[in-house]
Amino acid sequence: MLPPEIPPLPALTRAEAELIDRYLDVVDLLGRINPVHSGDTYRGLRAAQALVSKASALREALALMHQRGENELHGPTLTRALRVLDGERRAARIAVPPGAD
Repeated sequence: MLPPEIPPLPALTRAEAELIDRYLDVVDLLGRINPVHSGDTYRGLRAAQALVSKASALREALALMHQRGENELHGPTLTRALRVLDGERRAARIAVPPGAD
C-alpha cells in the first residue's frame, strides 16, 4: 500500500518559490530557538547564528520580487504552497502552546 500522494505545488514564479523556501528556512530556525521546547542552549545558539544569514536570504528574495515588478503577494496561492510543504506544522513550532496558568 502506497502512502497518499502529496498534492502538487501550485504554479509559482521562481521568485515566489524562493520566497517560500527562504520563509520556511526562517520558520524552521525560529522553531529550534523557541524556548518552550526542551533542548540544550547550544542547539538554540546554532539556530540563532544561522538565522542571520537565512533572514538576509529572505530579504533578498523579497527584494528580487520587488525589482522584477512582482509587487503583490498572492496569498491564496502562497498559502497552498505552504500547506503542501508542511508549513502549518513547521510554523506551529514557533507558537507558545496554550496552558492552564
